[in-house]
Amino acid sequence: MAGRTFSEPAEEILEWLYVQTVENKGAAALTREIDAEVMRELQEAGAVEPRRGQIALTSAGLAAGRSVIRRHRLAERLLADVIGSTEASMHDEACRFEHILSDGLEEQICTLLGHPKVCPHGRPIPEGECCRKRRVVASPVIVPLSRMKKGEVGRVAYINAEVEILNKLMAMGVLPGATIELIQSFPSFVFQAGQSQFAVDREIAETISVRREH
Repeated sequence: MAGRTFSEPAEEILEWLYVQTVENKGAAALTREIDAEVMRELQEAGAVEPRRGQIALTSAGLAAGRSVIRRHRLAERLLADVIGSTEASMHDEACRFEHILSDGLEEQICTLLGHPKVCPHGRPIPEGECCRKRRVVASPVIVPLSRMKKGEVGRVAYINAEVEILNKLMAMGVLPGATIELIQSFPSFVFQAGQSQFAVDREIAETISVRREH
């Protein structure tokens, strides 16, 4: 099934099935109407199989669903962090975008964004081959604070941290959209947010993803 192209309706079903069976950790019952032609397409491709009134993803179907989810959430990340789409329009725009992303373009976008781990809603973005190899083919637009250069300025794109650290950063005024400047990177990371300067260790600096301003 590698490289197989599905119709948009089929990809939407694969996405739904993946969320239900993998992320929600349950079987996907027939709780939504699925067009007979779409079901036939998925079955002929070996992506799904019916089991006792439920739909089960095969191993090939899991891989296909994972790919659709990855493309959708990368599209959301791109729309939110680079293009600046609003929350109201982001999902629908990402749905359209995910269907046209090829494997090569998907990896380029992932690299450009600095291999993000979560979408703007905090849901995980499945790793791609580029994430595992950490190939750098372009200067990423989104980078952790720990990879910024002294004097570099950017805006906080998102924070991928546990609640305790997140609350600490919020108290500093480190919120998505806030301007941040790296003052020094050794022995600790000192940055300016608003009129104040703060120092954090590398672990915390790596949770703050910043959109560079050129």
